Amino acid sequence: MKKVVAIIRPNKIDEVKDALEEIGCHGVTVTEVKGRGRQLGITESYRGSDYRIDMLPKTRLEIVASSENVEKIIKAIVETAQTGDIGDGKIFISPVEEVVRIRTGERGDKAV
Repeated sequence: MKKVVAIIRPNKIDEVKDALEEIGCHGVTVTEVKGRGRQLGITESYRGSDYRIDMLPKTRLEIVASSENVEKIIKAIVETAQTGDIGDGKIFISPVEEVVRIRTGERGDKAV
């Protein structure tokens, strides 16, 4: 099993969610976060004064899936969240040792 963590633009969440549902990925945790990467924030003007916003709003998705489904999940996220501009986000994949469904006590792939 793998854990997929994707940091994407907030305006792309609906498209990504729909794409994930289309491939049969229904379990996802979504969190509103702030951060920055290479773009180092943005500079805006307000009433003639420039100010810098260095922590931009992003959306974090967390998905735990069987290893064979990870490539489909990555493809769905990239195809729907990509704009080609700096700030599109990142996807991180890490191994998951064990999953336990609290309600039933099921473990492993059955719990996902």
